[in-house]
Amino acid sequence: MFTQEMRVQDPWKQYANCLGVDPDLFFPERGASTKEAKRVCSACVVRSECLEYALENGEKFGIWGGMSERERRRVRRERALARRQASGTATA
Repeated sequence: MFTQEMRVQDPWKQYANCLGVDPDLFFPERGASTKEAKRVCSACVVRSECLEYALENGEKFGIWGGMSERERRRVRRERALARRQASGTATA
């Protein structure tokens, strides 16, 4: 899934379970199952780094860190809400 250039920029990527796996697995057609991709991610030692990469870079497609875009959107919303609450600017 990751190119040599990407591995140099983010060294954690060299430990990813998805190295050498067909990238199409992580970018399924609309409505297709994501189970296989998530299974690859489930035992990955850099799963959290992968997820953070996707969140920080606004990845809109594919499975990253074991999560779909819909799941990552939920994480971003939850984090944004937590930040607002922590800063005291949350609305009632």
